[in-house]
Amino acid sequence: MTAEDYQAGHVLLIDKPLNWTSFQAVNKLRWEIRQAYNIKKIKVGHAGTLDPLATGLLVICTGKMTKQIDSFQGQIKEYTGSITLGSTTPSFDLETDINEVFPTEHITETLIYETTKQFVGEIDQFPPVFSALKKDGKRLYEFARAGEAVDIKSRRITIETFEITSINGNTVDFRVVCSKGTYIRSLANDFGKALKSGGHLSALRRTKIGAFTVEEALSIEAFIKKLKP
Repeated sequence: MTAEDYQAGHVLLIDKPLNWTSFQAVNKLRWEIRQAYNIKKIKVGHAGTLDPLATGLLVICTGKMTKQIDSFQGQIKEYTGSITLGSTTPSFDLETDINEVFPTEHITETLIYETTKQFVGEIDQFPPVFSALKKDGKRLYEFARAGEAVDIKSRRITIETFEITSINGNTVDFRVVCSKGTYIRSLANDFGKALKSGGHLSALRRTKIGAFTVEEALSIEAFIKKLKP
């Protein structure tokens, strides 16, 4: 690859590490590309945010390929992860501490498998209040962190597949194939409610965006090594 290649436009598949924001990943790659090729300025952007506590596929576009970001964002996505039943958190994942505990004795494997059927197809989903969506010019998480109540509207999403891959006590592993705009954290919270208990997302990995797979992706370290002359 040359500086001209990156400026003309390139798609990078990156396996985002745990505890990195998508913004941090983009900034790091932009800086490394600029340093490696002595480029003063280059456009770099990602096609779909991953939360810091999620790992997996980030599609990152450079140069003129940044114009294609919207089309990549609109593609079907696949995730794997874990839902912990019996407790909830305000953020619907491990970003915040457990705030409520619920009984799980009534939950059977059969009930878990049957309940997934409620979430397949077109459904209305409420985004988490701890999210970067904007309302009245402010991010929702800003309202949440300030302890302010905010009215959130539901959004129509499509879940093509909600497959339970294993059950180990109160930990349920899953695979989900879904449309743009789906919050897996909200799915975990809603799934717990549907089981007449509680639930929160305890692990998440994005494995596909359209035809791109995480198996094709490089770690940030591996990408930087490839840049070095």
